Amino acid sequence: MHAPPRGWLDARVAVITGAGTGIGAAVAARFVAEGAAVILAGRRPGPLREVAAALGDRAAAVPADVADAGEMTGVAQAAVDRFGGIDILVANAGGHGLGTAADVTDEAWARSLRANLTTGLASARACLPELIRRRGSIVVVSSIAGLAAAPESVGYVTAKHALVGLARSMARDFGPRGVRVNAVCPGWVRTPMADEEMDQLAGRRGLASRDAAYALATAQVPLRRPADPAEVAAVVAFLASGQASAVTGAVLTVDCGATAVDLPTIAFDPG
Repeated sequence: MHAPPRGWLDARVAVITGAGTGIGAAVAARFVAEGAAVILAGRRPGPLREVAAALGDRAAAVPADVADAGEMTGVAQAAVDRFGGIDILVANAGGHGLGTAADVTDEAWARSLRANLTTGLASARACLPELIRRRGSIVVVSSIAGLAAAPESVGYVTAKHALVGLARSMARDFGPRGVRVNAVCPGWVRTPMADEEMDQLAGRRGLASRDAAYALATAQVPLRRPADPAEVAAVVAFLASGQASAVTGAVLTVDCGATAVDLPTIAFDPG
């Protein structure tokens, strides 16, 4: 008899932050489909528990502020207690960061760095002892705003750039101890946060629908569309798996080609 097919992440245990909606929820679903057990962390208990309930007994919701060192230590301990250890961390939690350097308030600046950067450091620091013990993997979810600047988003852009640096720093420091660390930089993805931004864009531009706003926002993107959360999750699963065993310190865009575009040549597009 042939052995049953094995998933990329069979018998692995993953901690996923920001797991209640969007990319985080899609990563959780893909990981369970690939054979992993998952701890779902984030601030909102309701969405986390809904995702966990849909995924069954290999998923557990652990509500926590993942930027808080003590609470994130509790999340890591929950993974050990429930599933025996940690093999993968997906540092996905994030948030807004609007304003320019001239007008951003101290409070808004601090809030953005905490939501988008401190979450990555605190989650990594809590999980690294287990990741070192089990020679695991970290996938940091940044953004193409970590590679280029969006307008009037100084906190978000700065924090997402810093996340790429955090991933590279950890790849260098912990690679000799068997831990791989990579960064994923999505472009526009159909998530609740992006939907909210599209609704605002539609209102400003007088567009008839959210879909029309997405079409406008991706008009110069080579694939002419946003990504789906499941498409980002597939890339995260690859990087977290043994299929990417020689990949560390990498920064991989999942942006339908957005960052391949040379902006000064857009005027020469054939239409």
